[in-house]
Parts: sequence; structure tokens; C-alpha cells
Amino acid sequence: MNRLNGGNFFFTRLMYESGDWDVDQRMPSNLLHSIVSYTTIPVNTEEQIVPLGNKEIFESPFCYISGHKLVQFNEDEKKNFKAYVERGGFVFADDCNHDIDGLFAKSFELQMAEIFGDDALQKIPNDHQLYKSFFDFDGPPTTSQELNGWGDDLVHDYLKAIIINGRIGVLYSNKDYGCEWDYDFRNKRWYKTDNTRFGVNIVMYALTS
Repeated sequence: MNRLNGGNFFFTRLMYESGDWDVDQRMPSNLLHSIVSYTTIPVNTEEQIVPLGNKEIFESPFCYISGHKLVQFNEDEKKNFKAYVERGGFVFADDCNHDIDGLFAKSFELQMAEIFGDDALQKIPNDHQLYKSFFDFDGPPTTSQELNGWGDDLVHDYLKAIIINGRIGVLYSNKDYGCEWDYDFRNKRWYKTDNTRFGVNIVMYALTS
């Protein structure tokens, strides 16, 4: 897959029929601002919203899916998700509940098992290329939601992934990065360290691995 197809990078949010897909609405513009600030990647700064069952997803170099509620893909959504990932696409899935026992987590993981097999979703090591693709991290950064004790009251020291042909096809987080990055990008000046930097790593990995 040519992940930019000679054009600009654009952020695609996947719309699915079940659940609440339209969460963390300021996050995409904030992350896109970081890509513009830190990299030389040409960027379309408007979020794209594409139904998962639509063939348009195959034009997307990077897809994001999130929510709090039930994830139960219909047949077209399952077919497109599987084909997109197996053709070299990249999906970042983030649990807004930051809860391994929550509805989103349980239902999304069941969907991945149904589509890719029971053991497809695996923990990735904290020295994975993902953590060195632009900035250096020693594993997934902790979010304030975890530290505040919401969700499952755990700090997750790993991410999970489905590996296709040696690269991550689906990156899965229970850490709620969407909420962590859901603020106006102009407020970054109040942060000692820009907490969206790991999002840059995710995008850079998706485009270059």
C-alpha cells in the first residue's frame, strides 16, 4: 500500500453502526497540529470521517476507531476492516473507558478475535520500533485518566497489536489517549511536555513501517 498515494496525510475516523464512534472530537486537530509542527509530512488538516463499511477507507493511510460502548461490526464492516488491515492499512483503536473489563474493550477484542483469530491480538514489547519511530519512549506513556484512577484503576504498561506481515496492522490501547489529547492545540503552551508526541510516533510508524 502506498500510504500517502503521492498526496497529503489525512486523519480518518472510522464510523461504525454500533456504539459511539464520535468521541474526543478535538483530538484529531490537535494531533494533526503536532504532525505539522514536528515533521515535514504534508498534511490535510481536516479530519475525515468515513463509514467502516465504505470502500473509501482503502484510500486512508491511517484510521482511528474509538468509543465507550458496544462494538459489533456488521458484515460489510467486518469485511472492510479485515481487507484494509491485510492490504497494509493501519488502524489505531483506543478505548475511551481505559478499562480492560469495560464494554468497548470486551466487545472490540471479541471482534478482533472473530476477524483475525483468537490469538491475533498480542502485547507488544516496550522496545518495539513504535516507541522509537520519531521520539524516544521506553513504552507507552501513561495518561492522566489512568493516574486519576478512573476505568479499571490500572496503569497499563503495554499496548496490544495485531501483526500482519511483520508490521502492526491494528494498534490497540486501553490507555485512553483520545481523551488525553482532546484539547485545543493552542493550550499546549501550558504543558511542560507536549503529551501528543506519542501520537506523532504512531502516525510515523503507520506511514513508514
